[in-house]
Amino acid sequence: MSAVNLADKFAQFDEYWSPKIVSAFNGHDVMVAKFKGEFNWHSHADTDDLFLVLEGEVTIQMRDGNVTLKKGEMFVVPKGVEHCPYAEEEAHVLLIEPAGTPNTGDEATAVKKEYI
Repeated sequence: MSAVNLADKFAQFDEYWSPKIVSAFNGHDVMVAKFKGEFNWHSHADTDDLFLVLEGEVTIQMRDGNVTLKKGEMFVVPKGVEHCPYAEEEAHVLLIEPAGTPNTGDEATAVKKEYI
């Protein structure tokens, strides 16, 4: 067993909106992702969506209003709520969700998650 160095993990990839699994616990994936620009509007019918901003600033756009997160802030989008993450500049984000959850809410359009 050893600690996971998140800075080292972020240094291993450049692509945006492509979560990388860095650990797992109790059936959940712990992932890191780089955000820049706008993702797509989507929802997750069966699970909440947790965002923890480690660097930068991220806005979680929702139909009923936006939540802007700065470094060190987190937000949980409740299951079934349509949302669209956005980052004007590159942001580093930690995500936690049940293993196998498609990042777009749809298996057909989801990015294949990989372990790093």
